[in-house]
Amino acid sequence: MRRAKGKIGAKDIGALLTLRAGEEILFSGYLYTARDQAHKRIVELIKKNKKLPFDLSNQIIYYCGPTETPEGKIIGSCGPTTSSRMDRFVEPLLKAGVAAMIGKGRRSKSVRDLIKKHKSVYFAAPAGCGALLAKKVLSREIVCFKELGPEAVYRLKVRDFPLVVAIDSRGNDLYKHLEK
Repeated sequence: MRRAKGKIGAKDIGALLTLRAGEEILFSGYLYTARDQAHKRIVELIKKNKKLPFDLSNQIIYYCGPTETPEGKIIGSCGPTTSSRMDRFVEPLLKAGVAAMIGKGRRSKSVRDLIKKHKSVYFAAPAGCGALLAKKVLSREIVCFKELGPEAVYRLKVRDFPLVVAIDSRGNDLYKHLEK
């Protein structure tokens, strides 16, 4: 596995297209958390042609539901959740301009094809490391759906957030060897 040269920042969204499956990066910039219920609501708004609570263009969606924030901390544990649960929501989000997704685990062939079609990227974040990943978060704010608690959409500012390119914009899949 080779490392991507340098760090990728929020201003370098176009650089995502140059990444290859298997490369490791440290991302600095903004991520939006969204899990099942937030995805469902966002997709419903898209289907009804309603105004979204935040612009999805060139954004990175992190499949994460942070735990309660301990006193004196910026955020609680914020590890990735299983990505395949969001597969049914991927197409409308990519059509709306989402640049990348972060989670854990493999994706369906249809998601792989959508990533290639829309020139997006799917990153895997280190699973089981939520407390460590929380140390990479510089700030957080609730964007929408506060009533969902940990499934609300948060905007996280991160520095040196470790990621592995699981599916690149060409459709190359790090997990493909697991398929039968």
